[in-house]
Order: sequence, then structure tokens, then C-alpha cells
Amino acid sequence: MEERKMSIGTLNGEFFNKLSKMLDNSTCGWRQLASAAAQQPQFLCSEKDLTSCSLQVLDAAGSPARALLAWLTERSCSLDFLLHCLRKIDHQEAVQFLTTAELIRITVQPQSQQAMEGSRVVLTCRASGPPGLSYQWFRGKDEILDEAGSLPELVLCPLGTAHQGPYICRISHGEKYIFSQWAHVRLVHSAGSSPGCSSSLFPGSVSGLRIIHQPQSQTASEGDTLHLECKAVANPPAQYEWYHNKVPLPQQKTCSLKIPCVTTKHRGEYRCKVFNLYHQAWSNTATVAIGPGSVTDASWVKLDRSPGDSQEVDRPIPRLETNPLRQMASLPPSPKNFYATDKVALLIGNMNYHYHPQLCAPISDVHELTNLIRQMDFKVVTLLDLNWQEMHSAVTEFLLLLDKGVYGLLYFAGHGYENYGNSFMVPIDAPSSYTSEHCLCVQNILTRMQEKETGLNVFLLDMCRKRNPNDKLIVQPRMLKVTANIIFGYATCVDAEAYEVKREDVSNGIFISFLKKRVCEDEKVTVMLDRVAEDMGRCELTRGRQALELRSNLSERRSLTDKIQMSDCSTSQSARNLQWAVAHDLPKSHCLQFDCGVKVQLGFAAEFSNIMVIYTRILEKPTEIVSCSAQLTDFPEDVDVDLKKSNQQTLLEAGSLLLIKEELSSPEGPSLYTRIRGLQRLTRELTFTVCLHYIYSNMDEEVQERLPVTVGKPLVSKLNLHEPRASRNCSGSSSLSLDSLNSPECSSFAEGFTSVGSASNTWSYSAQTSHKVSLTDFQTSPRTNVPEETECPELFDTPRPLVASKSLPHSQVNDTNYKFSDNFHSF
Repeated sequence: MEERKMSIGTLNGEFFNKLSKMLDNSTCGWRQLASAAAQQPQFLCSEKDLTSCSLQVLDAAGSPARALLAWLTERSCSLDFLLHCLRKIDHQEAVQFLTTAELIRITVQPQSQQAMEGSRVVLTCRASGPPGLSYQWFRGKDEILDEAGSLPELVLCPLGTAHQGPYICRISHGEKYIFSQWAHVRLVHSAGSSPGCSSSLFPGSVSGLRIIHQPQSQTASEGDTLHLECKAVANPPAQYEWYHNKVPLPQQKTCSLKIPCVTTKHRGEYRCKVFNLYHQAWSNTATVAIGPGSVTDASWVKLDRSPGDSQEVDRPIPRLETNPLRQMASLPPSPKNFYATDKVALLIGNMNYHYHPQLCAPISDVHELTNLIRQMDFKVVTLLDLNWQEMHSAVTEFLLLLDKGVYGLLYFAGHGYENYGNSFMVPIDAPSSYTSEHCLCVQNILTRMQEKETGLNVFLLDMCRKRNPNDKLIVQPRMLKVTANIIFGYATCVDAEAYEVKREDVSNGIFISFLKKRVCEDEKVTVMLDRVAEDMGRCELTRGRQALELRSNLSERRSLTDKIQMSDCSTSQSARNLQWAVAHDLPKSHCLQFDCGVKVQLGFAAEFSNIMVIYTRILEKPTEIVSCSAQLTDFPEDVDVDLKKSNQQTLLEAGSLLLIKEELSSPEGPSLYTRIRGLQRLTRELTFTVCLHYIYSNMDEEVQERLPVTVGKPLVSKLNLHEPRASRNCSGSSSLSLDSLNSPECSSFAEGFTSVGSASNTWSYSAQTSHKVSLTDFQTSPRTNVPEETECPELFDTPRPLVASKSLPHSQVNDTNYKFSDNFHSF
């Protein structure tokens, strides 16, 4: 067949996405496909190529299989050879899908429409392929049995209430078939009309299309909600499609475009296409500029962190100076020849201390800084609320990711102190009268970073630097090397305190409030931090209370925005990178089939590297069941689950202030959310019970069914941070003996790497062992020759309310009363 000789690049993006999902598994997936394709020399993947594919799991929308298919496309892999490889690895589902995709290809997809009662709606689906293609339309799961249901065009006229709902078309040829996308038909009423009354416009008349309200250009700050509107009058009623930089936004199908918590990726040009059955028009171009957010109005409150009663002193409410927006794209690039071999960041935020005052800001500070430095291609590990052992192990893993030329960044937000020039980070389990023995010395970490011959060592310490009267020991770190690549950015100066901006929901530290406006600037790191210090100095509210201090010996013009130029990495380095990628992998979404006929979906989302949200959603239920809900219970004692906030209807009620419902993989439909903290303490695979509560229509009593589920060790729990890396009985001169932090026998990275040359096998083993799920009694059934309603998007839902902002809406601070409090300090 000549069509099979074409490159797989001739197939559309929808094909790649569906095929990628089939191949994104460890048992019979993309790695096996790569091995099968290697029989042809031009398709032999190097270890570096496989590593690049593997690291796609770090991106929320990433797919290793899609990266491999793109790699094969670049080398002109044919459909025939791809099909041969899939048959060789015995991937029946992909073979069936590929052969179907080859024979039948949809050229015109049906589009969702909304129209007035009595009007005429036409849904069109056309496909190319062998002669004799047959069409069958469905409304939901019901076949449309009359003659109109077997034509490429489904005509609904005159449109009535019975026509509302989801439609899909099945195109088949013999035993092979393919489904179109879902299209929704919605009945709308003109103003002043009521049910049972005809529209004031004549049904089916064509009165043109005219845009009456154009979207307006605007400037927004990071964290704001972007709101653009385009309104038109038309008959039949107008439909809307929004475009960003000429790329369609598939989720924006109404006259109002809303994007919560914008970042710099949302800047650019926006246009709206307005159309109906007879006309089409484009709106004017609206240019959106996105700049850094700013803290505006706030009130000053002094809180005494010493044991005893706290004391508050109210001060006048000054206003922080707002910086002008900086357009990075418009800045001319400056000449420089520096690059990083990689970029790695460890961000720790300690809030819930056992014996010291609780903090508010670290959760949002870590979250916002993570979003910013990821834009500069840093690999980021974010951890909240670590005890001594976990901080010790986390630093060990961080050091193992460093190598020659790597940029390393360590950020800490929490309680801290400084004695004799050494800075100490306080874990959440530090006793009330802690000393250096109970804390981690930052300078000792620096000495170990230097041994890695890193290209840049950056420490951002968002903590107090007061003296600790309980600690009389003078710690003597090992001698530092003269490397001229060290930067210390302290949130405050020596013997001073750091403060945070308090809000009812989330808070920000003063340091991050200013740092986030500058951290992405393409400037030498010291220049960037100097500008942050200047911004803080111009703020009347912080003047005389908190001032950034910069210590550096950086001699080269190195920036956090420097590009990454990969060196020829060793196999052991590849293995470490792969293991790090596995440690940030979420469990796959699962469908559970209960005996009563109810089908439940389990989904997973990462809030931080050690905090995960599980959500349940009812996919199907028999008609005789009037109500049902799937709740999670029986979690192991290792993890922290607030039972009062588990199985909640919104992310906010579940305690997640930073995740956004619309960004989850299956946000449509009602879900129940449960937030799991402290995954780093998980000593075994995560197991829990899904308890289904349901009521039959002829019964008053509630019935329950329970299914146990095992999802492996998600996210950072694979690293076993709770296990000791080095002896806690350190020498008297050091609070953290890092002499053995880099020893392989002390690190979970080294586990499984008995043979350095088998890095790819180690990855496969880890992936397999981390995704074992007890689903033997409720395996997902293979796709049958009926439409799947779970793929039906609710395109005409009214805009959902914002559950929680991804980063703080700083431009709206004017409407909120703030309190300043002493932050990150306790004795």
C-alpha cells in the first residue's frame, strides 16, 4: 500500500497524542519500540536521546513516547516500518489504531454549535480512505437510526429541545472504524423569549454577523487574571474561537476569555474568530504585556517570636513603589559566552514546626520561585516541611545531581540563624533550644558543591540571621576553594529578622515579593540581586527593618538565564538524571470497575515534589443508582492526610491553594479531592481504599463497595529520604558532616545501579516497580465499537470560578488588608 511508504510525519497531531498515550508505559511501550527500531542503523537511539525522551516526564504535558515519535519523524521513519516495529513488540492496541488511522482519516471534524429554537443546524463529518466508507451518528451513546444518521451531514431542523446534547460520528470500513471528535449542540433563547415562545427572529433567516465589542490591549502583572471580551450580534448565533499568537486555544470557546494566574508565557497577541453557519469575522488584535507582580498596600505588624505572648504594633499603611513592566523580549541581547552543562535547584520550605512558631509564606514562596526558575530550564525539586533526616537526605540527592559546569541553586524558606559567619537552616523537628547539632550548616554544603566543580553556586536564604544564644559552639567548615563562582543572597542582613506579608489565604515573604520581579532578568546574578536590594531600599515599608545582603566572589558575567550546553555525560550521570526523573513521576490515571456497574476514575496531580492530590470522578453509573460518590480512605500512617479536608468537592476545601482545577488532566465533571502530604516519609508502596457509596432508586439505605488500590511510590517517595545517608553523630565541630554525603552507598540514587552500564534497564525497572496497581478485578475494558462518553468535553459550560490562584494576584493587593510579621526566626 503506497500510503504506508509515507513518513509518519504526514499524520496529524491528534494521531501522535493518542499513539503516545498508548506507548507511555513501562511494560510494552516507547522503550521497547526504540529497541525494535534500532535494527535499522538510522533509527538507533543513543543513550543521550533516550535520556532526553525520559526527561519529558518532568513536564506536566510531556510524553516520552511523543518525543521518540518526533525523533523518528525527523529521520523520515515510514508508516510501514513503524507498524512493523509495533507488531514486533506485540502492541496490539497500537497496531489496530495505526492500521485504522492509515485506512481512514477524518478531514472535516464536526463542530459544536449553539442556535435558537426553530433554526437549522448542520453537523458535518467527512473522511478520506478506501471506497465504501459508512457513517453513523450518535447522540451520546444512542445511535440515530433514521436515514439522516447515516450521512456525512447530520441536519437538525427545526431545532428543538430534544436535539440538545453531545454528538459524535463513527466512520467505518468493514471491521475497521474511527470516531470523530465530540460536538455539542445547545439551544439558546433570544433576549425576552421564554420557553414555548418562538424567537423574535425568523427561524433560519440570515441577518449577517457584526462584532460590537472588540478585545482591548492591556498590561497585566504575573498572577493576575487576564480577561478579554469579544461580542457579536448574528443570526444564527455566533460562535467564538480564541487565538494566542496565531495558535488556537481549544478551551476558549465563549465570547469571554479568562486566564487565571498569568505568567510571561501568556503575553503576545490575541484575536478572536467569530463565525456561524454563513459568516465569519476576525476581531482586532489585542496585545497583552505581562510583567512582574508587585506588593502594594500592606500594614506593618511586629510579632515577638520568643516564647510568651506575642505583641502587635499597628503602623500607617504606606504603598510600595510599583516597578515598570520589563519586556524581556525587547531587551537587546548582551554579548557573552557562558553556558551551563545543566541547571539544578533544590527549594525547601519549612512551615509546620513542632516546637516553634508556624510560618505562612514558605508554601507560596517556594511555589512562585519554582514557576519562575523552571522558565530558565532549571530542574527543580520542591519540598515542604522536612525534618533533620529528610533535609540531610535531600541535600545528599541534590549534591549527586551536580557535576562539572552545572549551575546549582539552593533556596530555603523557614526558621534560621547565624553564628560566627555560618548560616544554619532549622528543620521542623528541631527542639525548642536547638543548636547547630540539630540544624544544617549552609557553608558545609557549599564545600561539597565546590568538589563537584560546578559552574555556579547560588544560595538564596529566606530566613532570619539573629544570633542563637543557645549555641556556643563555633563550627569550623572545611576550607573553601577559590572558585570565583559563589553567590549568597540573604533575605536580611546580619543580626536582623526577615518578614512576610500575611494574608487570609496565602502569604509571601518580603524577599520573594521583590526577588520574583527580577530573577528572570538576563543579567549577571549579582547585578540582578543588587537591583532587588535597591527595590527593597526604595520601599518605605521595609526601610530600616529588612535589607537584602549580597555576598559574592563571582568574577564572570554568569546569569541564571544562561543557556544549557550539554556535555558528553557519563553513563552514571545519565543514570542519576533518569532516576531523578522517575522520582518526579506521578501514578497513571486508572479506571476502577465496581460490581454494581459504577465506573470510577482515579487521577493524580503534583502540588510539590512531596505533596500530591488524588481526585476521584464517576465516569459511568447504572440508571437504577440515583446517587453515588467515590471516597478515599485507609491511607498508611507514613503520610499526612487531613481527614477533615479529604474527599472535598473543591481543591481549596481540600487544602490545596495552588493547584487549578482546569489544569488537571480530567477537570470536567464533579470530582472529590484528597491532598496527601509528607510523601518523603512513605516507607512502602502507597496503598489506600476507594469506598463507593451509592443508593438505589428503590432503596433508602446507602450501600458501600470497597476496592483496595496500590499505586507504587509516587514522586519523591522513591528516593527514601527518611533513610539515613550519613551518621548523625557528627564531629563536634560540624553540625552536618558532609564528608560522606556523596558516597554512593549512602544515597538512594545509587540503589539499583550495581552496573553503571545498565542505566536504561534501571529506568525500566524503576518505572515498573513504581506503578504496580491492584487492579486485577477491575481492568479497564478495551475500546469497543461504541463512542466513549469520557472523551466528550463540556465545551459550553459557563466559566468555572477560580478555585485558587497558581501564584498570588499581586495587582489586587489593594483590596486586601495585609499584616507584616516576623518571619523565619525562633529560639
